[in-house]
Amino acid sequence: MRALRAMTWVELKLFVREPLTVLFVLVLPLVMLYVLNGVFGSQPDPSVWEGLPPIDFYTSAYVALAAATAGVLALPVHLAGYREQGVLRRFRASAVRPATLVGAHMAVTVLIATVGAVLLTIMSVAVYDAALPQDWGGVIAGFLLTAVAFAALGALLGFLLPTARAAQGLGVLLFFLFLMLGGAGPPTEVLPDALARTSELVPVTHAAELLRGPWTGTGWDETALLFIVTLLAVSVALTAWQLRRDGRT
Repeated sequence: MRALRAMTWVELKLFVREPLTVLFVLVLPLVMLYVLNGVFGSQPDPSVWEGLPPIDFYTSAYVALAAATAGVLALPVHLAGYREQGVLRRFRASAVRPATLVGAHMAVTVLIATVGAVLLTIMSVAVYDAALPQDWGGVIAGFLLTAVAFAALGALLGFLLPTARAAQGLGVLLFFLFLMLGGAGPPTEVLPDALARTSELVPVTHAAELLRGPWTGTGWDETALLFIVTLLAVSVALTAWQLRRDGRT
């Protein structure tokens, strides 16, 4: 546990020293929220946004997007870079296990995602008069589950992708896919049928639904909860398998 705390602190300092990543993870969702609020206004429309005011719909969606961005954009780049540079190989020869490094990266990812979520919520409520969550406990629990799931997905991608550049390219691609088809961009109701069906396979769609339920007082969506739990379980299992496989090579 001491090694995990020490490594988490080191990795957090390394993350903060990368201003471009910090900008992309923390600032870009705020900018997109500002743009969408200017485009769609604040009047609810029964035909879209589940009948909610746009800012209430998009706040939960962008909180989910903050967790997803931290997971798929920042974490895979670091882990893929460590593998590419032989850092993980050196860890195996030391007293620190590679699993500790992965845990530290996931802890930093969840922390950064939490900071992004808090900033988004404050901006939405203070500037655009968004509604506060009706079930704080449900929102917090759902967000932590979501953040850990996307951190686990990011760790898996970091082990599967061959280079840091490949991880960065895929991370940017996934960000825009999540943005456009995950409920954080155009309303699903206005998308073509093929894209609307595709959006059901996008993890951010279900993460946003998981948060939106307790946020609006309707409770967790069971399908969304199952999807996120499955994403977490599969990502953790495959990452553990990859760690064991790398250790034997």
